[in-house]
Amino acid sequence: MRFISTEGRAPAADLPTALFRGLAPDGGLYMPRGLPSLRPEELEEIRGQPWSRVALEAARRLLGQDLGGPGLERVVKEALDFPVPLVPLRENLHVLELFHGPTLAFKDVGARFMARLMAHFRDTDQGPLTVLTATSGDTGGAVAQAFQGLSGIRVVILFPDGKVTPRQERQFSTLGGNVTAVAVQGDFDDCQRLAKGAFRDPRLGDEMALTSANSINVGRLLPQSFYYFLAWAQHSAPLLFSVPSGNFGNLTAGLMAGAMGLPEVKFLAATNANDEFPEMLRTGVFTPRPSRKTLSTAMDVGDPSNLARILHLYRDDLDALRRDVSARSVSDAETRTCIRRVRDETGYVLDPHTAVGYVALEEALEGMPERTGILLATAHPSKFAEVVEPVLGTELPIPARLARCLEKERKVTPLEPEQDALHALLRGLETV
Repeated sequence: MRFISTEGRAPAADLPTALFRGLAPDGGLYMPRGLPSLRPEELEEIRGQPWSRVALEAARRLLGQDLGGPGLERVVKEALDFPVPLVPLRENLHVLELFHGPTLAFKDVGARFMARLMAHFRDTDQGPLTVLTATSGDTGGAVAQAFQGLSGIRVVILFPDGKVTPRQERQFSTLGGNVTAVAVQGDFDDCQRLAKGAFRDPRLGDEMALTSANSINVGRLLPQSFYYFLAWAQHSAPLLFSVPSGNFGNLTAGLMAGAMGLPEVKFLAATNANDEFPEMLRTGVFTPRPSRKTLSTAMDVGDPSNLARILHLYRDDLDALRRDVSARSVSDAETRTCIRRVRDETGYVLDPHTAVGYVALEEALEGMPERTGILLATAHPSKFAEVVEPVLGTELPIPARLARCLEKERKVTPLEPEQDALHALLRGLETV
């Protein structure tokens, strides 16, 4: 498969080049030049199949030409070694739990798969690789733990100081070793701007062997399409996926699955007060703004990178996009009410991001009674105890893998949101 830039001014790249470069030379994001199309009989082969089989079959269609046979099977087996259960909450609404990986967040799917792709393709004779990632929450922990301890790979996590939850931060700020946690004195948009600026500097990129592990990186984006096939394989009814959306990588992956032939699926982008995407669908104009702080902090993104991929996929045809995607902005008050009501009615506890998706989905299904709603649950609620526990009036049990992080020492490097400061920090990293 060949990958092309959303900006259209860079040469096509093969998978290893796109994987290690992260951002295309013209500043665009890589996208497959042509997605494979699955025939109805091929799709029927995954009906009722387990996660491991569905993921492998989807991976073969996307990556089989670049990584075939035992290599691909090994990547899938090692990366996706945790369950992705589909839990019914009511007759026409199911929760796809994506938070059973090592860091209790959906980002584990893409981060672990990408890390193993890089380990497969990396030339160890070329010196250390530097993985630079901006995070608004769960990406940091997923990427840090996916690459932790891998020889010859340095990981730098940029996060907005004080704007991710303490438990999220502990999952990447306590690791040390080949992982450097950088507390940027700004917001997530500053972190993302700094990361993009570093990738646009060809001299720095060559010097540091710099690559990205954000959803900027196509290697992290592609495997996120797998679990849309999994949900479809469990249901015969037309589906409506509700996708809690911040940087829009998760929605992009779903739209790619639809473009590959997943039949009778629609998508709902559920945002918090950062409502630039719903506004764009209404008005036809996208206006980026500084991010606004909400209860669903990982979705506090005012200028989502993956919008470029979505528009590229639809060739800038907003009418075509509107036929597949609707959007709803959800307030903090609605989020709190939803968390309490769903627990009282069903016993199920939602994290604030998944609650945003629930509010939007419940409303949308009223006008689509023929569809089954699939709510993407992006994180375990215990990662957001400071939001969920006051709403419910009770303490949440802490999973053991998270509790261990909370007991460790925090190791953080502060950074002003200046490009020169980041470049100096990168050049001062120790060789691993």
